[in-house]
Amino acid sequence: MPFPLVNSVAAWILKKRVHQMELFLKYPHEVQEELLMSLLRQADTTTVGKTYGFDSIRSYRTFADRIPIATYEDLEGMIERTRRGEQNLFWSSPIKWFAKSSGTTNAQSKFIPVSFEALENCHYKAGKDLLCLYLNNNEDSQLFTGKSLRLGGSKQVYEQNNTYFGDLSAILIENMPFWAEFSSTPSNRTSLLGDWEIKLDAIIQETLQENVTSFAGVPSWMMVLLNKVLAETGKKDITEIWPNVEVYFHGGVSFDPYRDQYRKLFPKADFQYYEIYNASEGFFAIQDRNNSPDLLLMLDYGIFYEFIPMDTYGTAHQKVVPLWEVEPDVNYAIVITTNSGLWRYQIGDTVRFTSIDPYRIRVTGRTKHHINVFGEELIIENADQAVARACEITQAEVVDYTVAPVFMEGKEKGAHEWMIEFRRHPENLSAFQEVLDTTLKSLNSDYEAKRLNNMTLNPPVVNVAPENLFYHWLKRQDKLGGQHKIPRLSNQRHYMDELKEMCRN
Repeated sequence: MPFPLVNSVAAWILKKRVHQMELFLKYPHEVQEELLMSLLRQADTTTVGKTYGFDSIRSYRTFADRIPIATYEDLEGMIERTRRGEQNLFWSSPIKWFAKSSGTTNAQSKFIPVSFEALENCHYKAGKDLLCLYLNNNEDSQLFTGKSLRLGGSKQVYEQNNTYFGDLSAILIENMPFWAEFSSTPSNRTSLLGDWEIKLDAIIQETLQENVTSFAGVPSWMMVLLNKVLAETGKKDITEIWPNVEVYFHGGVSFDPYRDQYRKLFPKADFQYYEIYNASEGFFAIQDRNNSPDLLLMLDYGIFYEFIPMDTYGTAHQKVVPLWEVEPDVNYAIVITTNSGLWRYQIGDTVRFTSIDPYRIRVTGRTKHHINVFGEELIIENADQAVARACEITQAEVVDYTVAPVFMEGKEKGAHEWMIEFRRHPENLSAFQEVLDTTLKSLNSDYEAKRLNNMTLNPPVVNVAPENLFYHWLKRQDKLGGQHKIPRLSNQRHYMDELKEMCRN
């Protein structure tokens, strides 16, 4: 079949899904309530279902009253039993796949159950919906006349007791239909190479002659690949190598600190960026409009949502609200119940709603990755926006960064210490620091109050990291590539102290 015809047929099939999305856009609460009841019915004969009497739950309120909020540690025992071959503990269909969660740099690995239902009705469905929304918004797209260059995880799938584990992208590649590989590059074999540095070279060799029309991957790691491509080809930008490229699908870390750098890589005026929000636990939201920073919360993927306002999170007064009780511009921790048998599970991410008709969100950070040592409530969204603004004003470019508190000692006040690796250094580091500080004050009233007249916090301290510091730090921990990312904010200093020690050696 000629490529233009393939493009037309594929676009027609995918855009039919738009009409199905209109159901949860019009009736979001009903769709979520019906989904919850369906999940309970599917699991009422499991160990968890019998423990909490799923068969007699008829309302959200009963569900919330009976079943406690859970962390991974709460579920770990049953997950490990399932990994050893026991079934029907928390989900009715057999769980054979486990996504080994990469997280940031935590030593403990998490093995997130991935059911057949989650693969088909969440992850793969979301992949098709992403294309569907993009094509619906871009009628002249020629996406399917070429291939998507995907940059996923770099670990293989491993077997243990007749169950399998690996990072999520490896599991998706292992289970996707055979024809899906035809629209992607590099090959599955190259995509699953374990050594990140060998993999980069293999990707470049395999894809240079392809007609690449889209890219998909984490911005920080995709930047490494694309800069290496330019270095090896001697080209000025990516469109000189792949002239038909039209969109970059990204997620995993905030795009704000990298936006200007990508504009230079893809100087086409009509080039599009589409953000997704997914994790090992599920696929949650997709950008549904061109040039929008907001993501549409997808309500029919087998995931029931609840939210904890962060001003009550972890306190004696913690409250949990369903979707129909959320409010715009409040920072929430996400709680999910899924078609893989995660019941009222805290995934550790925070979001805020920019709209509740329809429900659109922005990812603001992690429940554990913030700084509140001095009552400043600094979140990742604030830090990313401040870095982006400082780069814009000072013409700098950032590779990566992390922030830690400087604790008060004696009469010394506290501060925030930044470790920033620049691709292009600011001409004046003091100006960069000043814009960073001023922007944080404008974004965060708690930070502004603590900085007033240096009352509690001194100005931020910025350390300029040597080239490739973060790369070598992750390499030391065998965390290159894939979904691995630098922890942006921490209430402790161990990341910062490790990095500073590396700088000295």
